[in-house]
Amino acid sequence: MTASGVRNRPIALAIFLIVAGLMGLWASFQLMVEKIVSLENPEAALSCDFSIVVQCAKNLGSAQGAVFGFPNPVLGLIGFTAPLVVGAAILAGARFNSWFWVSFNLGIAGAFAFCLWLAYQSIFNLSTLCPWCMVVWSVTIPMFWAVTLRNLKVGAIPAPRALRKAAAASYSWVPVIALAGYIIIAAVAQYRLDVLSYL
Repeated sequence: MTASGVRNRPIALAIFLIVAGLMGLWASFQLMVEKIVSLENPEAALSCDFSIVVQCAKNLGSAQGAVFGFPNPVLGLIGFTAPLVVGAAILAGARFNSWFWVSFNLGIAGAFAFCLWLAYQSIFNLSTLCPWCMVVWSVTIPMFWAVTLRNLKVGAIPAPRALRKAAAASYSWVPVIALAGYIIIAAVAQYRLDVLSYL
């Protein structure tokens, strides 16, 4: 591969996708383990239960914890393999067509929307913050922005030139955008649940 080809590959994005995929897989695996423990012994104290507010037992046992009829962590165990594989493939020299990037983006957008819905359900309906769920949120939010802005920047997603330029300018600010998202969720959770008083 030529030097220009290496430079044109999104290496930083690939590394981030691998790290995010591993973190998401680990959190999903931990949630699945806790779900199995709760099924084997409904009275068991789960290792992710720290207080009445910061816990995962209530989330895992709720209808929101099995939206499609099976535990949500199964979705994570399947879904987080995608960024891991895509990131590794990019590092290995793979170059994907626009349709692939758009399909990948749609999958991540679905995960992003699902995480926002689960965060809302957790804070406003279940009145809890699930630690491992928050790890999933924390990697899905920046992954959505990183892939979406990259696709807009390079034209994989057709968009007006002004929007492409805005995406290119915003791409390096993904960590800040993600941090803003974390702060908003944390502020809403603190206002609604007074989380700090239970730590």
